[in-house]
Amino acid sequence: QVQLVESGGGLVQAGGSLRLSCAASGRTFSRYGMGWFRQAPGKEREFVATWSGGNTYYADSVKGRFTISRDNSKNTVYLQMNSLKPEDTAVYYCAARYGPGITAETTDFSSWGQGTQVTVSS
Repeated sequence: QVQLVESGGGLVQAGGSLRLSCAASGRTFSRYGMGWFRQAPGKEREFVATWSGGNTYYADSVKGRFTISRDNSKNTVYLQMNSLKPEDTAVYYCAARYGPGITAETTDFSSWGQGTQVTVSS
């Protein structure tokens, strides 16, 4: 497994942007599919975006506004969030799963970060 540490959360006004980063430990980072999930108060954790094998997949709610990317030389995955809305407010989690294939299921990811808070004010 890999250890994951998120950063980059904060408070932003609606329409603004944030970039989240997730730094991973380990020497086999490139073999992991990476994902971003979020959890708002009183709600279940939900899928946001994932990158695996050069393919990306987004939740409909963020498509066109968020972009997932990764830098394997830095063992880091990013989530660029533009045109933020108050409903994007949540704790954002980075997650990793070993091997090929692309999935949006939380149960398919074996390693999780501690989360970073994103708050979007109206």
